[in-house]
Amino acid sequence: MQNSTNMTFESAIEFSKIPDNNIQGILKKANALRKQHKQNNVFTCGILNAKSGFCSQDCAFCAQSIHHQTNATTYPLFDKQKIIDQALKFEDYGTTHFSIVTSGFMLDFHEMDTICNAIIEIKARTNITICTSLGTISSQMANQLKQSGVTNYHHNLETAQSFFSQICTTHDYHDDIETIHLAKSVGLKVCCCGIMGLGESWEQRIELAFLLRELNVDSIPINFLNPIPGTKLENQALLTSSTALKCIALFRLIHPEKDIVICGGREITLQKDQPRLFFAGANGLMIGDYLTTPGQQIETDLKMIRDLGLCVKGYECNQNCR
Repeated sequence: MQNSTNMTFESAIEFSKIPDNNIQGILKKANALRKQHKQNNVFTCGILNAKSGFCSQDCAFCAQSIHHQTNATTYPLFDKQKIIDQALKFEDYGTTHFSIVTSGFMLDFHEMDTICNAIIEIKARTNITICTSLGTISSQMANQLKQSGVTNYHHNLETAQSFFSQICTTHDYHDDIETIHLAKSVGLKVCCCGIMGLGESWEQRIELAFLLRELNVDSIPINFLNPIPGTKLENQALLTSSTALKCIALFRLIHPEKDIVICGGREITLQKDQPRLFFAGANGLMIGDYLTTPGQQIETDLKMIRDLGLCVKGYECNQNCR
């Protein structure tokens, strides 16, 4: 394998052939890169599912799609105060990033105004970094978010372009790429990756990783499929923890300087191996509940990070993190 800071597509394919029972060497390389570029600092992100269900898109994994019959709770957009209250709650935990997430392809102007007004007040009352994940946006929406105080725009591609038609048929892959370009054009940082374990091949995981490098995204959120009853992927087998750790290492080796945050599905996929995700190259963790599934107790995650000798941003730290 070539120098991990200059990994080519061909060397990534070579990487993918390493057996899952022999990954200690690649985890060691990924961990060295994490320490080189991120020291021992870990950032945390909490999300609010501010509008749930009723989504017109047919993404095969999604509990909120109108094309699936699931037990996911549905509700319209929260009011301004409820959004603010959740941000304040996460700040109390020392969370560094707070993301407002909504279901659906695109918000209307009234919904966008509600969210932006909440963000303005959150920025006035906290030091938390504000992220949003609001589906497809226009140039006007991107500017409005930037002006209200949003720092990061989150918009996952979900999987490789070559596999996307197996996952979603109701919009084009280029619609998602255009949203990324619009967010970057107004000065927003972009948080983008997808879900591992949808049935994609290793080559398709690599394809996604290299597209993200081409797009020069700022943060890479890696999810692992948690099959939800009633969705098209309800019977999809879980990734093994070794495969999941290998995925994290892959993205760190291809993106040595970027933030890599581990999100939904980590508990069910990694289980007792969750502490190893940092030593596979991750430097961020989504804490609290996810969109339609519960997460671990926040205190449990924060203790796990500190017990590993890592520093949780937002907390006083006595470790030598540099």
